[in-house]
Parts: sequence; structure tokens; C-alpha cells
Amino acid sequence: MTRRVLSRLFLGVLALAVAGCGSMNFPAHAGSGALEIAASSQTTTTNGQIALRATGALGETPAVTWSVVSGTNAASLGQGSVDAAGIYTAPGSVSADSATVTIEARRIADPTDAAWTTITVKPGFVQPLLPQDVALMPGATAEVTAEIAEVNAGDVSWSLSTTPQGGAALPPGVLGVVGGSACQRSEDHFTTCTATYSAPSAIPAQPVFVVASVNGSRTTAPLRVLVDSHGIVSNPVTHQAIQPGTAALGSSGGNDGDYDTYQDANGDSYLADCCGGTLGALVQDQQGNQYILSNNHVLAESDQGHVGDIIDQPGLIDGACTPLNRPGSVVDPVGTLKYVVPLASRQTNVDAALALAAPGAIDPSGAILGLGTPGADGQLSAAPPMAGAGERLNASNLGMEVAKSGRTTGLTCSNVDAVALTVKIDYYRDCAETEPYTTKTYTNQIGIGGSHFTDSGDSGALVLDAANSQAIGLYFAGGTDGDGHGLSVANPIGDVLHELGAAAGSRMSLVGTTTPHSIACLRYDPAVPAAPPPISPALRSQAQSIADESLAPLREDGALGTAAGASLDNPGQPAVIVYVATADAKIPQTVDGMRTQVIVSDPDAVARGQAPAMPALEPGLHLTPAALAHAKAVVQEVAPQWMTDPAIFGVGVSQSRDNPAEAALLVLVDIGRTPQSMPATMGGLRVEYLRLHRFHTTRARGMAPDRMTACSLKGLRKTSDPHPSFAVQ
Repeated sequence: MTRRVLSRLFLGVLALAVAGCGSMNFPAHAGSGALEIAASSQTTTTNGQIALRATGALGETPAVTWSVVSGTNAASLGQGSVDAAGIYTAPGSVSADSATVTIEARRIADPTDAAWTTITVKPGFVQPLLPQDVALMPGATAEVTAEIAEVNAGDVSWSLSTTPQGGAALPPGVLGVVGGSACQRSEDHFTTCTATYSAPSAIPAQPVFVVASVNGSRTTAPLRVLVDSHGIVSNPVTHQAIQPGTAALGSSGGNDGDYDTYQDANGDSYLADCCGGTLGALVQDQQGNQYILSNNHVLAESDQGHVGDIIDQPGLIDGACTPLNRPGSVVDPVGTLKYVVPLASRQTNVDAALALAAPGAIDPSGAILGLGTPGADGQLSAAPPMAGAGERLNASNLGMEVAKSGRTTGLTCSNVDAVALTVKIDYYRDCAETEPYTTKTYTNQIGIGGSHFTDSGDSGALVLDAANSQAIGLYFAGGTDGDGHGLSVANPIGDVLHELGAAAGSRMSLVGTTTPHSIACLRYDPAVPAAPPPISPALRSQAQSIADESLAPLREDGALGTAAGASLDNPGQPAVIVYVATADAKIPQTVDGMRTQVIVSDPDAVARGQAPAMPALEPGLHLTPAALAHAKAVVQEVAPQWMTDPAIFGVGVSQSRDNPAEAALLVLVDIGRTPQSMPATMGGLRVEYLRLHRFHTTRARGMAPDRMTACSLKGLRKTSDPHPSFAVQ
């Protein structure tokens, strides 16, 4: 992704020379001075937005009409658009390193009163770098690709960093070397630039990120490189390629009709964009028929497909957006859509579909890429998961390490961070996410931590217990905050097989081995989160005051000392640190309305000021059966009401980071919104808030949907197919 979004991957293909769009080169004007325009920024990237506000001479906000009156971008690409509220949306691509656009505000009560402002638009990245993560042995190499929204021009600058945001350069060679950069440019496609990353000869002490930038704008999703000493090489490029012979699962795939087309004024159609995902696993019914398992939104186009549709490998996103019926297609038909669990039905609780495997097209053993052992070259072999109905989560196994093998990020591992998760997912009729279809609320879902575990294009991947290769879920959505925190969501595998079995009228089971085997895990995220962000001096002073006042009464609860701190359950907010000798000390969850943070230490360390700076955290969930049952009951009670808040799109059971001895409610907050209330506790549980970009089903996680300009749509209409042939209840 993703993701997403959570998550078919979108790949844009430009359509130029659109009928009805001419160049706009009006002369610049100076306003009368009675009307002025204030802009939230004078610079943006392609598809970015800027808020504009018109004010009068007395500071009033008059009613105005907004319009784009001129621009230097190529006429066929448009100059962007501005809506009635003054929100300017930049064009989806530019024809030079930058384009300038002039926007007019004209007073409705006095059309002679007008003002103008000029916006500069620079190209942005079309999608994350490919691959998004890679595992290499010291000295090994990998090719990196960046695609930017610039036509017939543009270049990319490459650098290495220890953080996704970039930073101070280290001595040459410490993190490796990036070289051999070259770009492909044409008049009808985005500019694509590639470079070769060479890992250092020694394993670096810090993380390694390959960062790309264009005109000073960095990609929001750099390549994460894992230089390891275990002799393992893993590159998602393998998952995106055509599979030789019988295809292994965990590879790219999708519906052959999963693309959007538009028609010009003459009725001629062209392909605008396409989607795809992951062929997750092999499933069989009681008669022994074998099916490819993935998501509805991958195989059935979010309820828009038809039973009998051809399923391709790789998906169109890795086949130049060229379906089988068009010249130059490089995808293979591997199955036909057979059984679908409808998304629009309120009676369903999974995002799943099955395609009948074509004879000889899919490895009949159910082998999944990367689940096997490394060869002499370090490449992980394919291997089947455990056959059967999968593994159910309970209090005894919530600390497990989990693995998935998907189209975009390949083999990755993490831990279960949330269970009993209620979550909202938005679905669209088209790849570009311009035509909303439905918003579905799922219950009892599995949340997996980390920003590198999945991304868009991984949708449909099987999630497994890394210790024994038992399936636990089917990945379908995810989100990130762009700063190293994220969550991936999976349908429990038992629910997936049950609902597909009901659709087919036959019990379904996973095809695989009967011999448990471990998976060679690759972790691109830290096992435990880093220290929380700093809080303001004012909040720290407030926390210190409460810490001082509460020390005496807290000693009766077993406190060794108190201090001011920063909450891990609600980053950016203060907490009163309470030092205790044992984890079972009964410390109140709040004091004077402020969260407490419980840190196990000893009296001498506290007295010397050498106590740990944050609680000791373990990967995964570690809850007693009683604590888990109570937390699930609280979620069931409070989730429906909490989910009515537009800023909240998920509620589940997690483990408190401020006091790891306790369960917590996990609340997913839209990163661009503020909830109506954010209590520290609810139903006797601490509340942990995770701010993420809202989950997407086609776009990469954290990336906004493309917005085609009014100019580029002038004279065009979307070509649409009839609704699906399967029933929606």
C-alpha cells in the first residue's frame, strides 16, 4: 500500500489531447485594492490542494465567484480547478518542472471588483517507490523505481537516510550507495526514473531508507532496506512479475476488467487507470475443486465485477494496464471469478472472493512465495501454508509473530496489535477513487502493527502464524500516519472460509501441507515503538505539578516516585510517570484527570534519577483470558456510539502502552480530524488513540485520491459496465 488502504493499487495512465480543452493565457491583472486573496500556500504539488480566501477592504468576507483564468501547463493536461468554497485542486500532472496558475476571485455584488493570485504547481510522486522494501545481504544490489507526475520532462534526485523523512548525511558508503540513475520520458506517460542501490559491505547500525525527491519534494514512502546477516534476499519485484510455469500464490493478480475508461466527444474510448492486488492462497471445496482466494475488491472490483470474469496474473497494475483483449497484453489468465461475498450486504463481515483456478495455472500444492527456506543465493523459496481451517486467536496466542506474502511489500512480519476491531472501510466503483460505492463497517477484525507490514497491492494476502504457517486472516485494508506508525487489518480466516463456503454451498478449506513449518521473518518496523513525541513546556509543567501533588497518596498504591512524562497511549499529551517495583501494582489510570504512565524500576534507580524513560513494551498482545473477555465486552458496548463520530473509524482491543499490564481500547482517529471527545478511560479501560490516514481500498496508504481536472473531463464520459450478476442482500 496501501494502501491503500488498506487495498488494490492504482496506476495512472495519462490521456492527452483531450477534446474541448484549449490553452488559457489571459493577461495578469491587478485588483482594485478593495478585494484581496489570501492563500494557505503559494506552492503545491500535482493533485495537491490550496485553500483560498477573499477579503474586502474592511476585513469582511464577501461572496465571490472563483475561477482559474490562466496557466502555463500544457493545455491537454489542464490548469487544475477551484470550487465554490475557494479550494484549488492542482492538475494531476505537469508538462515542465513547474507550472504557474492564476486564480481569480470576483465579488458577486460588484463584478467589477476582482483580485488575482498565482499558484506554482510542481510534480509529485504518482505512487510509492518500487519496491517499497527489500532485504539484501551485504554488498548485494536492487533496482529502485520512482514515477513522477511530469510528462516528457523531469528528473529525480536520490539520497540515503536513516529515517523516512531524510536527514543529515552519513559518511559515504555507511548506508550503501545509490547510482546509475536514468529516466524514461514520453508525451503520453508519466516520467519513470530508476537507480541501483548497493548495500554496504558491513551491516549498518541504523535503518536504511532510499529517498527520492523531485524539485525539493520528497516521496512520502521511501524504500526501506533491510541489510541482514541471515543470508536472506527478498525483493517484491518477484511477486509483481509473471510467474513461470504454474503460478505461486502471494503474487500480483486481479480482475482482467479492473480498469477505468473514458470516452471523448467522438465516442472513442481510452484506458485511464487500472487496479490489482494479491492472489493470496489456494482453497478447495468438498469436491476437490481448487480456487484462488483474495479480496472482493481485488477479484470482483468491489462488487462491480461479474461471475465468470477472467482473473489475471500478474494484475493489470504490473501488466502496463493492458488487459487480455488488447494488443501487447503481457498477463496470463489463471482463473475465473466464481464466488463472491457481497460488500454492500449488511449480512456479510468479510472482504473475500474466490476464482476457480484454471487447469495447470496455479501451483496445486498451494505454495506461497517466500514461505520456504533460503537457497544458496539467499532467495526464499515458495512453500505451502498449513492446510485446513487456520488458527483461531485467543488469549494464549496473541503474542505471536505473524507473516504475510504480498504483491507490493513481499514477505514481511509483525505482531497482532488489536483484536475485536470494529472498523469502517470506504469502497469505490473506480480505481481512482472518484466514484464512492459504499462504506462498510466490519466487526471482530484483526489489527497488525507497523507501517511496513503491508501497503496497497498487498490486499488479498494470507496472514499467518510465523511459527507454524497456520493462517489467521486475510489482509484487506490498512493505514499509516506517514511517520512510522500504521495498522493493517485482516478478516479472521475462519470467517472468510465460512462466508465463502456459504456462498458456494460447500465447506471450504485451505490447500497446503500437514507438516507445520516456521517462516523466515523479515521485520522492517521496530518490534516496539520509539519514545513518544515531546510535549510542550506548558504541558510538562502541568504534569510536573500534578506529579508532585500526587506522590504522597500514590505511595499507598506502591509508587516509588513520580515525574512528568509524555503519554504513549495518546501521543502529544502529558502523563504522570509513576515508578513501581512490580508490574502488578494497582496504580490509578488517571490522577487529577491526567493519565498515569507506569514504569517498573527499583528504589535506588529512582533515587539516582536512573529509572527507565518509558515502560518496557513487548511485541504483540499479552492479556489474560479475563482481561481479554472484559475488554471485548466493553468494545461491543461502546463501539457503536463511538463510531458515529466522523473523526473515528475504528475501535478495538489493544494493550496499554502507558501501563503494559492493562488492556486498552484502541481508537483509530482520522489524521485530519478531531474527535468530539477523547476520554483517557472508558468502561474501566485505558484508551489508546492512533491517528492514521483514513483507509483506502485502491490508493497507496497515506496518498490522496487523484482528482481529474474539469478541463480534462470536458467532453468526456466514463464508460461503465452493468452491475454485477451476483446477488447483494
